Amino acid sequence: MVTIQLDIAQTIGIAAVLLVVGEFVKKRVGVLSRYFIPGPIIGGLLFSLIALVGHQANWFTFQFYDTMRAFLLLVFFTTIGFSASFELLKKGGVGVALFLGAAVGLVVLQNMLGAGLAAALGVHPLIGVAAGSVSLTGGHGTSAAFGPLLEQAGAAGALPAAIAAATYGLVAGCVIGGPLGTLLMRRNGLRAPGTTGARNTAVGTGALPAQMPDTAPVPRSGSNDTVMYASILIAISIGAGTLLVNWLKDLGLTLPSYLGPMLVAALVRNIIDWRDGELPLRQFEVVGNVSLAFFLAMALMSMKLWELAEVAGPLLVVLVAQTALMFGFAYFVTFRVMGRDYDAAVIAAGHCGFGMGATPNAMANMQAFTAVNGPSVKAFFVIPLVGSLFIDFFNAVIITGFMNYLK
Repeated sequence: MVTIQLDIAQTIGIAAVLLVVGEFVKKRVGVLSRYFIPGPIIGGLLFSLIALVGHQANWFTFQFYDTMRAFLLLVFFTTIGFSASFELLKKGGVGVALFLGAAVGLVVLQNMLGAGLAAALGVHPLIGVAAGSVSLTGGHGTSAAFGPLLEQAGAAGALPAAIAAATYGLVAGCVIGGPLGTLLMRRNGLRAPGTTGARNTAVGTGALPAQMPDTAPVPRSGSNDTVMYASILIAISIGAGTLLVNWLKDLGLTLPSYLGPMLVAALVRNIIDWRDGELPLRQFEVVGNVSLAFFLAMALMSMKLWELAEVAGPLLVVLVAQTALMFGFAYFVTFRVMGRDYDAAVIAAGHCGFGMGATPNAMANMQAFTAVNGPSVKAFFVIPLVGSLFIDFFNAVIITGFMNYLK
């Protein structure tokens, strides 16, 4: 078998090509766009299929430069840290806090269910975590980030399992959201405020811009100074976070390398909020998106799909159980916690997409649901705020706890 070894420039170059290929395919295959399958996932998966053919035929294998991927992971989690503003959580009100609590509760249950079922089925419990909040609440980004870490902790095949579970979740979350919301409306006699129960053709987000409160500092303009400011804050947080991880390691407490920069970034964000300073939020978002896109492509193109065969059966069982958990949790917990009214039903429908896939899936669920039943300003405020600013931070911390306990 021929080993094709790629250096840093070639690895990044192939990843860039796969990003373009993935977006090209996504635009031309409707089902991929409908369920928000990320372009880097598509391109990286196509490459990994080529690697699978080469491996199975004993023709060739690839060896990539992995150091750049590790750095991109640090950058990505650092930008997540900058999104964790507790000032915004306070401004968001009780509804945001309640839904965040429900989302965090689901994260814990997903990992408990996944780990327990995986152990009962005779595979490593961390495979269950890979098919838990890593892939479902976390999505493809968290799957690609934690998959290799779970494999290092002893769960062979965790990366392809997590990617497969995340893709399943994108579809399943969209499938169960609408029926759940409809069931809640029918059984509780609910209707949108100001409607008579007839079909309302307005999309649920229509009233949002005029009523959504100002919860975030206005970012500075996209000048070179602002880009430099964002880069400096990210670099300082990564450096200080790495020192924090090393210091704690010397004291006998081992933390993943990404957790230190993420915590430092969260601290910096909240100090700046406390001082009423400005943050280059848009620049953080761009840097995070670019880092994640390249990281996903690199993670997927180095994925060993042949390792998925060993855990495919147990993985399917876990995912079916996770779907039932999501439906039951949204029905019995989310709906009741959020107030048992029409807004709560919309949020519950959105939580299915959010808890099984990603925030865009939640928005799609709620748009489809409110287009028929009437708008819900509260739902379109609460879920994006929790999804974009808080859940990734809490999810990463909880996953780390499960990983350290189960490895």
